[in-house]
Amino acid sequence: MSDHLTYHTRFSADEFDAQYNLRAGRPDYEVTVIPSWSSNSESARASTDCSLDIRYGEGEKQKLDVFRCQDADAPTLVYVHGGYWQRGDKSVYSFIAPPFVASGINTVVIGYDLCPSVTITRISEEIREAMAFIWRNARDFGINPDLITVMGHSAGGHITQMMLATNWPAFRADLPADLIKSGIPVSPLSYLEPVRLTEALNSGIRLTPEEAEAESPMTNHPPVTNAPQLVVVGGAETDEFHRQARMYVEKFGTADRKVGLYIVPDADHFDELNVLVDQASPFFKHTCDMLHGKGP
Repeated sequence: MSDHLTYHTRFSADEFDAQYNLRAGRPDYEVTVIPSWSSNSESARASTDCSLDIRYGEGEKQKLDVFRCQDADAPTLVYVHGGYWQRGDKSVYSFIAPPFVASGINTVVIGYDLCPSVTITRISEEIREAMAFIWRNARDFGINPDLITVMGHSAGGHITQMMLATNWPAFRADLPADLIKSGIPVSPLSYLEPVRLTEALNSGIRLTPEEAEAESPMTNHPPVTNAPQLVVVGGAETDEFHRQARMYVEKFGTADRKVGLYIVPDADHFDELNVLVDQASPFFKHTCDMLHGKGP
């Protein structure tokens, strides 16, 4: 196994906690970060043409929201939220949509069931079900099924990588192999063993060694598409998040599969989303370029 995938033996449990338990480093998370996102998301739902709580599966949280730019042929951004697979709700992340809608991009925000009620394995399956539902029903919602970019943050970045590793015709016979035209994993968890060893996080996720190995993009789920990718990490994030991003780029980028790396200057794990929704930011512009097929 490569050094990238054995480095976890050089860290103690406390060191892993400092690297991965990011909320501990943001004491304002519950009093500032989430309330701000929630308030902005409420405004987004009130001010944008949208269809909310569309059920795509049988799970409690298997619902999605569609935000329309009034051009049914425009690119479609599908966003998957983070929260270490055990926290969060799509309603907190509606704020992602308005800047993209204003720039002529339809946006879908997906919800999913959370650990420990379901496993990480099941969460990836739920998002596959969501992607199939979006592709089949997009025209009914006034969006384009043929120009889909998937973007996810943190645990959503892992899920994004898992979607890029999905053989869509094998998953459902009616789906096209190129269902996803580009991917943007933001601060992704590409290798899950270090997360399993972080007790404060894994008490809620309940990863076993076997599932951590089986559900890691680095070890068992390489991309099955040459769709371009832009892997993003915040400049102020921990060394481990930079390592998680770099090792994926280094392993899976090829001459045929363009996998770029973008570092959001000075942003930590949470503030990078605030930068994303700033239409004047390079991060926003890079994302729009991906949606319009300009590559990383």
